[in-house]
Amino acid sequence: MAAYLRRSNPQTFVRPRAGETKIGQAMACLREGDDLTATLQQHHRDGSRIAIVGVPESIGPQANCGKGGAEGGWDAFLNVFLNLQATPALPIHDLLLVGHIDCDDLMAKVGELDEFDAQTLPQLRELCAQVDQRVLQVLYPLFESGYEVILIGGGHNNAYPLLKSLYETSEQRCASVNLDPHADFRPREGRHSGNGFSYAYMEGALAHYHVMSLHEGKNSATSLKQLSEAGFSYHSIHRLYDMQFVDALDEVSAMVDGWAAPLGLEVDVDAIMQAPASALNYTGVSMPQAYRYVSKLAAYSDTRYLHLAEAAPARHPAGEAAGHMACGQLLSELTLAYLFGREKRP
Repeated sequence: MAAYLRRSNPQTFVRPRAGETKIGQAMACLREGDDLTATLQQHHRDGSRIAIVGVPESIGPQANCGKGGAEGGWDAFLNVFLNLQATPALPIHDLLLVGHIDCDDLMAKVGELDEFDAQTLPQLRELCAQVDQRVLQVLYPLFESGYEVILIGGGHNNAYPLLKSLYETSEQRCASVNLDPHADFRPREGRHSGNGFSYAYMEGALAHYHVMSLHEGKNSATSLKQLSEAGFSYHSIHRLYDMQFVDALDEVSAMVDGWAAPLGLEVDVDAIMQAPASALNYTGVSMPQAYRYVSKLAAYSDTRYLHLAEAAPARHPAGEAAGHMACGQLLSELTLAYLFGREKRP
C-alpha cells in the first residue's frame, strides 16, 4: 500500500541546540518499513490527528504551460518548520509527519522532454495524471483513518486527488474555498494545475466552491463561464481592494455555514504578493490576510484539509537560497495558522 510514499527523517533537517527542543525533535513521524495502515491507526489512537504530507513536483504547472520550481516547496518547509521551537505556545501535539510522495522518476521524464515537440504537452498531462494516482494512493488511508491533511508542495493539480479522496472516503460531496488569482476551472483537456476543480466537479466530488482574490484578467472567458454555469462564486481581487478583507471573510463564512459539507481549504501561494511561486505575483493579498483566511476557515469543524500549493523557491528574484528561506517561512506560518484556527473549534 502507498508504494510511492517516502518517509521523512526529521533529523535530516533539524539543527539541534543544547537546552532547546525543536518541532522536528518533538513531533510524531512514520518510520520506514512500518505497515502504513496499522501505523496510522496506532498514531491516531495515540492522539495524532493531522497528517503532514509533501508532493515535490512541478509537473502540473508545466502541463498548464507554466513554469517549474514547485518541487522545492516541501524541503523549504521542512527546513524551517522542523526547526521552530516546540513550546506549549504552539499547538503541535497532534501532528504526524507522514513523508512525501515520490515523483522523482516522473520529474526525470519531464527533464527529457523537448519543449518544442508538439507531443510534449500531451505527455506532460499524462505524467500529471500519474501524479494524481500516486497522491490518491497516499491520501485514501489518511482520510479513512480519520486524519485531517496538510498537503504541501507541488502544483495546484493536487487539489483534484485531495477532493476525490475526501469525497470517496467520506461518501459526501465536498466543498472548497480557494485563495487564488485563478479559478483552476479550465476545460478537461488532460490533467494539469489549471483544471483540478473542474475535474473534481464533473466527477461529482465538488458540490460547493468559492474563490477568494480571483483576478478576472487571469482567467479565460471559458473558465469563468464554466464556473458560473456550475453555480460557483468568487470574490475578485478588485472587489477585495474596495472592501475590508475581514468583511469578505465574513461573507465566505456565511456560505460555509450553509454548505454543511466536508471542506477543503486551498491556498495557491501566488495569491500572496511577492511570494516565490510558480507564477510570481506583485498584486494580490498580503501575508497577514492569507494567515487570517486560513485561521478563520480552519476553525470550522467540517474543515478536513489544508492545501498549500505552488510555492517555488527557484522563482525568487534574489535567487533560490532566498526563495528557500521565504517559502519555508511562509509555508510554516500558514501551517501554524491552520493549527491555531483548529484550536477555536467548538
